[in-house]
Amino acid sequence: MISNLEQTFRWFGPTDSVTLAAIRQTGATGIVTALHHIPAGEIWTVDEIKMRKHTIEKAGLRWSVVESVNIHESIKTASPERDHYIEKYITSIKNLGDSGLKTICYNFMPVLDWTRTNLDFRLSNNASALRYHFLAVVAFDLYILEREDAFNEFSLAQQKAAKAYLDGLTASEKTDLVNTIMAGLPGTDEVFTVAEFRVELQKYANTDAAALRANLTYFLKAIMPHAEHAGVKMCIHPDDPPFPILGLPRVVSTEEDLKYILDSCPSASNGLTFCTGSLGARADNDLPGMVERLGEHIHFLHMRNVKRELDGSFYEDDHLSGSTDMFAVMKNVILEQQKRLYSGRQDISIPMRPDHGHKILDDVNYNTYPGYSVIGRLKGLAELRGLEMGIKRMLFN
Repeated sequence: MISNLEQTFRWFGPTDSVTLAAIRQTGATGIVTALHHIPAGEIWTVDEIKMRKHTIEKAGLRWSVVESVNIHESIKTASPERDHYIEKYITSIKNLGDSGLKTICYNFMPVLDWTRTNLDFRLSNNASALRYHFLAVVAFDLYILEREDAFNEFSLAQQKAAKAYLDGLTASEKTDLVNTIMAGLPGTDEVFTVAEFRVELQKYANTDAAALRANLTYFLKAIMPHAEHAGVKMCIHPDDPPFPILGLPRVVSTEEDLKYILDSCPSASNGLTFCTGSLGARADNDLPGMVERLGEHIHFLHMRNVKRELDGSFYEDDHLSGSTDMFAVMKNVILEQQKRLYSGRQDISIPMRPDHGHKILDDVNYNTYPGYSVIGRLKGLAELRGLEMGIKRMLFN
């Protein structure tokens, strides 16, 4: 029997209300975390890394994946100081590799990390989910951010519908919408003001998708030789959502994008975080086919499901429901494991974490990071491990 995927859980560090002891009870053996207190662009020292690693190991778990070592905005915009920050990034890679951390997840999304409009979308069973509401983003873009180019990007009908939507919100609902869209990096309480975000947008005035892609290639060519030397696998996370928003370009959204990234800097260290939720928000992404065609480059798996809506909206569904055929995805992941086994590769037990989860049952009594309740993710992990076992029994027994 092929070894199981490594079951992991994301943890946001000592301040996370989800404890390591609770995570251990889920059946996960690996931890996915980062040094969230270190600002983007600054060096992760060996002492800081080892301190966090010791905390995790003392709890009977393993620090399996670093998520994320965030990339300074100057690298994304090709500002004059980008080489300075690339050197710092390389130092962090070396320090992580020397400390036994061999898988690093990162993303190349401009300014914002993942974006949602509702952090408490109630499903029919009253579970709380995350939602991206297209019309709410249009309303924010046009009438709160007041981005001039937005009026050329949305039809008159969309503009009218967005205005009606915004006018129907209370003052507190408008505030919640702004704070939700303007949320910063995961694991922090950073929220941009609208004025601050306009300043950040201006930094990208001359950075379209082609320029952002070129800047990503520049970064990859600079870091990959050092990652190879350190024995570290870099795995880029797809854009979330996987399409341009608020005037910002996206370059990690489609199979074509992923192929370009892999081809632009061929290296065993240049790989993918395959996030079924991010990629699944686009109907034109063939997720099972992407695993089949790009599977050898997958270093890390985020398993979640979204339910797409016709206008581009989506919400986080149960892990085995939603718009993505999780059975077909998992089957192709297992077939990729089989290929690795036969070819003599050692990285057969790919780290996998149940990404996002509904707030259910006792989750409502804890102030967890959006999408990272413990029981909701435990439910997802249980479903995914059962699916994996069932497919392996079907294929190999």
